[in-house]
Amino acid sequence: MNIYVVYDSEAGHTEALAGAIADGARSAEGVNVHFHHVSEADPRDLADMDAIIWGCPGHFGTISSGLKTWIDKLGPMWAQGALVGKIGAAFCTTATVHGGIEMTLWNLITPMLHNGMIIVGLPGNVPENVLYGSYYGVGVTCPVEMSEDAPMNMPTDSDLALGRALGRRVADITRKFVS
Repeated sequence: MNIYVVYDSEAGHTEALAGAIADGARSAEGVNVHFHHVSEADPRDLADMDAIIWGCPGHFGTISSGLKTWIDKLGPMWAQGALVGKIGAAFCTTATVHGGIEMTLWNLITPMLHNGMIIVGLPGNVPENVLYGSYYGVGVTCPVEMSEDAPMNMPTDSDLALGRALGRRVADITRKFVS
């Protein structure tokens, strides 16, 4: 089973969350995780994947330009129906509370729906999702540092647990579809 995790990250916050998602997917038996920054990712590889998880920092409630540019390269795959029936999931980070997490997740899910993908989110019965999550995917807030000398506000252990839960859920759901 092949799961593709592709992400855009500028300061490492989203990359850390993407890594947790990849770890969660890897925790399922028989999963090959393909983990790529958008600068290294080839959209044509998606044809051979069973599931695709993509994410980025939220920029004013929408997708970062790096991931949006990569998604825009999916036109030929859309025309061929190459992603129809594949499992999809989304994740993002924002710098402020109410910084557009759910809007960014919706903007990440929309191209999946246009490509005929089956969206997997995190339901309320996933323990990690009860207090801190979103049903649309994983979105976490990493507050802006107040000075250049301040340590980076990376995703918390709870945030990374949400990421691992999403990765594992995608792997478990994908297994049902692949078999």
